Amino acid sequence: MFLGIDVGTSSLKALVLDVDGTIVGSGQSSYPMAQPRPGWAEADPQDWWKAAAPAVAEAAGPHAAEIAAVGLSGQMHGVVLCDDTAEVIRPAILWADGRSTRELEAYSELSSSLRRSLGNPPATGMAGPTLLWLRNHERQHYRRAQWALQPKDWLRLRLVDEAATDPSDASGTLLYDLEAEYWAKDVIEALDLRLDFLAPIRESAEICGILERDAAAHLGVRPNLPVVCGAADTAAAALAGGLLDPGPVQVTIGSGAQAVAPRDRLAIDATGRTHLYRAAAPDRWYGMAAMQNAGLALEWVRTTLDVTWAELYNEAFSVPAAADGLLFLPYLTGERTPYFDATARGAWVGLQLVHTRGHMLRAALEGVAFSIRQGLEALLATGVPANQLRLAGGGSFDQRWRQLLADVFEQPLFATPTTAVSALGAALLAGVGFGAWPDAQQVASLTAPPIQVAAPGDAAPVYDEAFGRFRQLYLPLSAALR
Repeated sequence: MFLGIDVGTSSLKALVLDVDGTIVGSGQSSYPMAQPRPGWAEADPQDWWKAAAPAVAEAAGPHAAEIAAVGLSGQMHGVVLCDDTAEVIRPAILWADGRSTRELEAYSELSSSLRRSLGNPPATGMAGPTLLWLRNHERQHYRRAQWALQPKDWLRLRLVDEAATDPSDASGTLLYDLEAEYWAKDVIEALDLRLDFLAPIRESAEICGILERDAAAHLGVRPNLPVVCGAADTAAAALAGGLLDPGPVQVTIGSGAQAVAPRDRLAIDATGRTHLYRAAAPDRWYGMAAMQNAGLALEWVRTTLDVTWAELYNEAFSVPAAADGLLFLPYLTGERTPYFDATARGAWVGLQLVHTRGHMLRAALEGVAFSIRQGLEALLATGVPANQLRLAGGGSFDQRWRQLLADVFEQPLFATPTTAVSALGAALLAGVGFGAWPDAQQVASLTAPPIQVAAPGDAAPVYDEAFGRFRQLYLPLSAALR
């Protein structure tokens, strides 16, 4: 059996997979994301470590002694500064962080050839701009660090006492050369950043070390298990969904939302509205539209309006589609696709006395769906094939929400069978590294086929009209707030 661990933004998920592809068990443990200042997003990596024990125990149940290998996945872009023993120097700075707006100017000053080598539009929250901020504002921490790691890579350092990263996470740092498939040394030199604390790059299914005895005791599994490098959460989720070759497009809804399209060639978006990253398999990439505000925005709405998730759905779907004209812009932490604007802000627009809390909740769900549709349209405009639209992630399981998404996207939706898709991908990579399956292409065929869960209904034309009004709001609101 194989253990997959996914370090998410708000929770750590674990999943145990049998050699025949059967999910034996899953577990989850939550932790907070801190906002010490407006626009900042941080976490204590020790919370990830503490969460691993109960999540793995829940997933493994009576099968802990049968686990043969461990794989990891995790939220992308963040930076964990630590020493060579994984002792954290300061809280981790996460993907949703917006403090590095000024540091983006350093990227605009790079030559066009250097910018092209990165294959991605610069954005706050990505490791390169964050490291520039740390160099400029916390030089003592920056100099002291032995390693600047991605979240999953920090957790692996705790497990095996050896630092590494993989191409899927490295390609999301704005410090990786997609054509050379290694750290972009010319870019790093031009930015005057350190190369020495970026971890060696290993393939996702490659064994990076053996589970230390103390770490094994913490997780409740046997020591000396092989631990593979793993992959970024989106790449792992794509693998778990069988998305390695072009054709299907997968929408994952969690704290943020991502629309992912597999690519079998290097194809950079000339418009700079979408990303291109390495996949969790050699010679594969994926185009991605990244929307920062999905579950993050809905969780803020839920807590601010003081409702449970059950109440949110019940009240929201008690009012008509398009919320009687009320619109919600979900840009509470800025936005990436399609605007790449860290200063973008959220709003309810069109409030009237007739509107109730239910209208505000419905508009919030619809606003997130509209934002994802914008991302999908930007991704499809790059020329990716799209013969099927799939849903994944823990934020996509309520059937009424799925129907809303199908109506907004105007396409049938197919769903993956588990909420822990990134942890499933990590477990599959562990199996490849162990030798149970020959390669990532083989395990992609093991995954359960998605089933259709929703198709566009009568509300689709209503949403199409509301979406037209939604997409007109960003520019005037942004101008008014500057």
